[in-house]
Amino acid sequence: MKKLLIIFTLSCSIVYSQNYKVEKDRIIDLFENLKKFGVNENQGNDRVAYSDYEIQARDYISKKLEKTGAKVYTDFAGNLIANYNPNNSNLKPILFGSHVDAVPNGGHYDGTAGVIHAIEVLQTVHSKNISLNHPLEVIVFSNEEGGLFGSKALAGKINKQTLDVVTVSGYTNGEGVERLGGNVDRIFEVKRDIGDIHAFIEMHIEQGNNLYSSNTDIGIVEGIVGLKWWDVIVKGTTNHAGTTPMNQRQDAMIAASKFVLMVNKTVNSYEGSQVGTVGRISAEPGVPNVIPGIVKLSLELRDLSSKKISVIYNKIIENSKIIEQETKTKFSFSPIDATGDPALMDRRIINILSEVSDDLGYSTMLMPSGAGHDAQSMALIAPTAMIFAPSKDGISHSPKEFTNFEMLEKTTNVMLNAILKIDKTTLD
Repeated sequence: MKKLLIIFTLSCSIVYSQNYKVEKDRIIDLFENLKKFGVNENQGNDRVAYSDYEIQARDYISKKLEKTGAKVYTDFAGNLIANYNPNNSNLKPILFGSHVDAVPNGGHYDGTAGVIHAIEVLQTVHSKNISLNHPLEVIVFSNEEGGLFGSKALAGKINKQTLDVVTVSGYTNGEGVERLGGNVDRIFEVKRDIGDIHAFIEMHIEQGNNLYSSNTDIGIVEGIVGLKWWDVIVKGTTNHAGTTPMNQRQDAMIAASKFVLMVNKTVNSYEGSQVGTVGRISAEPGVPNVIPGIVKLSLELRDLSSKKISVIYNKIIENSKIIEQETKTKFSFSPIDATGDPALMDRRIINILSEVSDDLGYSTMLMPSGAGHDAQSMALIAPTAMIFAPSKDGISHSPKEFTNFEMLEKTTNVMLNAILKIDKTTLD
């Protein structure tokens, strides 16, 4: 009798701790098909938000998700959602997904890898008839690259001004939402409240070199840095480049050049992992024989601390006044509504991800995310976590972006089994 009890106990333990595996061939098939929507002559990805390429990719994804029996629809903010609830559960859903929009001439893994993971997780749950307590929702967020638009809409962090922001496709967010099948007149209805969602998980490529250089399988994110953007305008005096003496110029480009160097020096003057970037610059009138009277720049600051971002920004303002005096120009700063606050990931889900990775025999690294992600918005309304796959040489937002399928298979296995554990875990 005692022997039978031991066997029964071991059998229950084996069933409870069973680790499911996804199918790598399906991951490869999803990747190769999605790559077709936007691939350019450089083998880069031009599937920018709201473009025809994105609409085509979403149509392909919808058909894949419908085969699992999920109810697939586009919400009023343009988020593509697949609700899988074969047991008609009234419990809160577990959400997981990412985005398929890209930067111009970007890579084919940023965002898309996370969507592929989500689709394959759902395909595996369906094909293996895995029993669930909670409904599952796969989500493809709208316009992540342009400021986390779709996830911010779910978190209630957009306003009418956000709808008027012009995106890289040339469409405003409002126009783009309509193109994706949303409804700009009802867009604020998509907001979900704290307590509506059981958990959210996003998988993403790291977009850095920590995992790849250390040969680590899985990155478990502890927090996502805050991201703040500003438009910067430098005003000087437009004048003839041949007849205006050097000592009488109010050259906006000279002031802008000093500004770029000053930002780099200021950000580096503080201890920590904060970063600052001036990634865009344009001069007016923009011809060789005219001294620029106006120069427009961007300013971006990132850190896990909102307070530090504020301190550094104020120091940049202070140093800009010195440049104004030196160059007889004037600086103005306008915040852009496409930013996010730092977001810490849920420690309980972090522990589950770590346990699952250990069970599967995968190496892990606990790390911050230096890039903004939709998980940043979702953390405002739900227990949230992120996992990273290695990025070859840390390259991203480039046609050279690459993660091998073995790594993607591992991170998908972690996501699948973590979701199954979360399904049995109380997070209230």
